Amino acid sequence: MAFTRAATAGKHRRPRKTGIRTGANIAGITTVASGVVAGIAGQAFAAGAGPASQDTGLTQAIEIGDGIAEHIEAQAQSQETAAAQAAAKAKAEAVARQEAARKAEAAAKKAKAERDAKLRAAREAERRRLNTFVAPISGSYISTAYQASSGLWSSGTHTGIDFHASSGTPVHSVGSGEVVEAGWGGAYGNNVVIKMSDGTYTQYGHLSSIGVSVGQKVTPGQQIGLSGATGNVTGPHLHFEARTSADYGSDIDPVAYLRSHGVNV
Repeated sequence: MAFTRAATAGKHRRPRKTGIRTGANIAGITTVASGVVAGIAGQAFAAGAGPASQDTGLTQAIEIGDGIAEHIEAQAQSQETAAAQAAAKAKAEAVARQEAARKAEAAAKKAKAERDAKLRAAREAERRRLNTFVAPISGSYISTAYQASSGLWSSGTHTGIDFHASSGTPVHSVGSGEVVEAGWGGAYGNNVVIKMSDGTYTQYGHLSSIGVSVGQKVTPGQQIGLSGATGNVTGPHLHFEARTSADYGSDIDPVAYLRSHGVNV
């Protein structure tokens, strides 16, 4: 007997599974790589053929991808702006530090220049002071002139000048120098001899007391003793001599000597 089989799907056809549609929802899978969204809309495949409508999954995926891309771009632009602002701030701070350092250096140079100028001025003032000459007795006058003749002096003439002064009047060095004699000087009584900074010598005689010692440095106007009446005298006064050496007989005109150094006597 012959049998007729009902028409069936081929014996090699894959059986359909209810509820499973291959590719139907592929459009729902979205891949984001480095800010790029790739979306595949399954609805277009499900339709089988024909143009896709405006409301397909593909359009939605593209719109979502565009929105994410715009968001990422805006975020990148914001980060770039923040980086630029940070760089500008760092540059401004660096410029400010450089300007502050420049001002500090300029202020230090100015302060140093001012200190140097003050130091030079002080040195110059000291130099002028040390080169200044003063009268041996303040506010006095010459009572006996240089080379006046009298039997009171062994040489027959006065080898210096006498300044009027009562006993105990301060006697000053007329300039800068070094004491080379301080003590009894025979007819000069208590006397002081100073080698001046210019190489000349000055002598102060008939002192009642001596206030310096040999080897001591003295400056203009420094007190070296007190006037008196010691030695060969007729009364208290100061005998002052200017010499070219420390030896007796090398005297020079003391008035001309003092005037040459700016002292008006």
